[in-house]
Amino acid sequence: MPGHILALDQGTTSSRALVFDERGAVLGMAQHEFTQHFPRPGWVEHDPREIWESQLLAAREALAQAGVRAEETLALGITNQRETSLIWDRASGEPIHPAIVWQSRQTAAICDEWRARGLTERVREITGLVIDAYFSASKIRWLLDEVPGAQERAERGDLAFGTVDTWLIWQLTGGAHLTDETNASRTMLYDIAARSWSAELLEAFGIPASLLPEVRPSSSDFGTARAEFLGAPIPIRGVAGDQQAALFGQGCVNPGDAKNTYGTGCFLLSNTGAAKPASEHGLLGTVAASCDGPAFALEGSVFVAGAAVQWLRDGLGLIATAAESEAVARSVLDTGGVYLVPAFAGLGAPYWDQDARGALVGLTRGTERGHIVRATLEAIAYQSRDLVECIAADAGRPLEALRVDGGATHNAFLMQFQADILGIPVHRPKNLEVTALGAAGLAGIGAGFWADPAQFVAATSSDLDVFEPSMPEVERTERYEGWRNAVARTRSQLA
Repeated sequence: MPGHILALDQGTTSSRALVFDERGAVLGMAQHEFTQHFPRPGWVEHDPREIWESQLLAAREALAQAGVRAEETLALGITNQRETSLIWDRASGEPIHPAIVWQSRQTAAICDEWRARGLTERVREITGLVIDAYFSASKIRWLLDEVPGAQERAERGDLAFGTVDTWLIWQLTGGAHLTDETNASRTMLYDIAARSWSAELLEAFGIPASLLPEVRPSSSDFGTARAEFLGAPIPIRGVAGDQQAALFGQGCVNPGDAKNTYGTGCFLLSNTGAAKPASEHGLLGTVAASCDGPAFALEGSVFVAGAAVQWLRDGLGLIATAAESEAVARSVLDTGGVYLVPAFAGLGAPYWDQDARGALVGLTRGTERGHIVRATLEAIAYQSRDLVECIAADAGRPLEALRVDGGATHNAFLMQFQADILGIPVHRPKNLEVTALGAAGLAGIGAGFWADPAQFVAATSSDLDVFEPSMPEVERTERYEGWRNAVARTRSQLA
């Protein structure tokens, strides 16, 4: 079937849009960064209007760059930063407060209270998640508590909650209040076995059900983008949170397939098929994007990965661009014993320590710029190994290779060090736009562009760059032990 698919990739720091053909080739792409707001230490917020405006602009520019008219676009797919939470007025469409970003720790006290009430195990049983400020539920509770009159307005049905996908759908369609299962599963309010919002948790957290969007499968009908925005109506046929979209775009559609995405954070997902996952090693159970029935995944989340490189650039001024980090890291033989634990927003899996804060360990008078930059890149790989260890332990077998994607995978030093510290090959596809490709795939299948996931994977699979491990086992073990010791020191000094 001739035609094209438009994918909106709304991320933590930028809004992107890409136009794909039937082979998964990118015909046009546009990207616009937007403002990060840090009103207090540990707090991160976004302007919902800026998210929408930057995303719409990117979509228009991508179509123009591709030379594709809206009439030639069969479907639109959306993938988005997950857990980031917005509430807006149903009548006016105006947000009641800036969006609270997934990284933000401003709701940590609410999570402490819920744990003290003994809700931890029940939350895990129902949602597959741990109680943490990372997820949407405590952000909703904070907004309802802190914005005057919000609880009463929510109970009257005057307000709407959404993650970023829901906000974009609302804007594009002129008021459809919808989300997909992958995004719903990250709110800490969704029963992943029953595939519905949990009345038990809504009552426990005091959140009115009328606030929540309708949940649909990832590849289904999410309404139609109005002609006024892109030049013609375009059906929205695929929606998935960014990590589940990347899992789908990487072709990880069979149980045991795993990928790691290196973005603002780092997210490793392993497909578990139709079996609801349970982890004994600090991972999360979550819903995987699917087209034909329930699918699940185990997930490990690193809160700060590429964001640490941004910190080197914007916070410390040690590098002028993120790309420069590779050359600076290669300018020294090693880190000189320095480890960075980038717990700027607490620690995710497998530690789940929301009170941890970042630290540089092992500094000496001889520590130079190159050592700190190299330690920052190595920290991304060490955190990823933490997750791989947990995935292997839960599965009862080691990973044979790790599929990777995301902006930081352009850094060949990081990818080689990742292979070295894991002791397994790292597979990087030539086409790194797998997150947007996953959203396009879900939308294309929903529109009949591809018949099913197997045809989509066969049509869009790309060649691989393979990074083989070369580090001696003794050195690998010593370096990883140094990392674990650095993490332990960081946590103990804050205890």
